[in-house]
Amino acid sequence: MASYRKVLVGTDGSPSSFRAVEAAGRVAADAGAKLIMLCAYHPMSDRERARAGDQLGDLAYKVEGSTPADDALRAARDRAIAAGATDVEEVAVAGDAVDTLLALAEERGVDLLVVGNRGLNSLAGRLLGSVPANLSHRARCDVLIVRTTDGK
Repeated sequence: MASYRKVLVGTDGSPSSFRAVEAAGRVAADAGAKLIMLCAYHPMSDRERARAGDQLGDLAYKVEGSTPADDALRAARDRAIAAGATDVEEVAVAGDAVDTLLALAEERGVDLLVVGNRGLNSLAGRLLGSVPANLSHRARCDVLIVRTTDGK
């Protein structure tokens, strides 16, 4: 196996994505590599922001902008460090998960992209293309697809 210097993992804060983060943390620890964690998010429209403000009042900031992504990244960081990673960077980016992961991998010269297998076995994934499938076809670096679901 190649020696990796930079490992990139995507997370959305789900239990499945945290399993991929833990695996990426172990790989980064074993290789002495930097671990970059990315959470892509879609900005809220003005209408959604107004509705959140009406319903949540002073707590609306918790669902606006990158706040949910930042929260997911903080939780992921704890898991990556517990898995052994020591050099961890968190990045929240507005946009599509596949596009932002590929762009960041290219921009930062990532050697390994880690993603969970969620979506590979679903009907929608087979018809429309899942995140792991799209990444494995389009990435210019190694891709590790971690088994994060039970396959049922």
